[in-house]
Amino acid sequence: MDEVVHLAIERGVATITLDSPANRNALSRQLFTGLERHLDAALADERARVIVLTATGTVFCSGADLKEQREANVAGATGAGQIGPGGLVGVVNRIWDSPKPVVARINGAARAGGVGLMSACDIVVAVNTATFAFSEVRIGVVPAIISVVTLPRLGPVRGMELMLTGEVFDARAAAEWGFITRAVPPDELDATVGLFVEALRKGGPTALAETKKMVRRVPTLLPDKAFAEMTELSARMFGSLEAREGMTAFAEKRSPRWMEVS
Repeated sequence: MDEVVHLAIERGVATITLDSPANRNALSRQLFTGLERHLDAALADERARVIVLTATGTVFCSGADLKEQREANVAGATGAGQIGPGGLVGVVNRIWDSPKPVVARINGAARAGGVGLMSACDIVVAVNTATFAFSEVRIGVVPAIISVVTLPRLGPVRGMELMLTGEVFDARAAAEWGFITRAVPPDELDATVGLFVEALRKGGPTALAETKKMVRRVPTLLPDKAFAEMTELSARMFGSLEAREGMTAFAEKRSPRWMEVS
């Protein structure tokens, strides 16, 4: 059976590509399995400083493989909405919790679970022709799992509108709402992703991981608790070997050692 997810690591960047154009990169058992395997490999590989998630063809991800879902329903499978070893929860969690920054390079349309994959990433760059939709209600289901990562980006008012109606929205609107990071012409997609990747490679690995957690943590805290936790974090990071290397490299006008990649 041909592989439907590919991994390539070059110059510190692990690129994971969905490659199942026959079903518009739908979330099948095979795709889930390949995506989990390659995410784990990218997270474990010390050469990979940044992960880029993208796809071939004109669709990023059409959501659940409905043929497999129907078969699972007929067979009476429980948890049919999470087909695959770890299912959607496993994949989204890997991306969301990744200590390495994850950039989504969105080459085309995303629907339902595909929007969830995208939303779990830290930075999302999409072609301005891309469209998105929470289409679940239109087939009688709920965007339950992906709500965990999409609602923090959308907010409850916009989320309520889009998840109840299932209406299609485009990349330009998504960028205006802050749901995605950038919407760019197709011929600028790779260059824009490249600028983000190059900027991320300059950050210390631990600093990047802690910053990801900080951005999500602080808004959930009351000010006194936030100041206490962030004071501890600041002291810990300023006292780290990574900070020592970063400040030494700055003083010596050279790149820090974490920029050295094979």
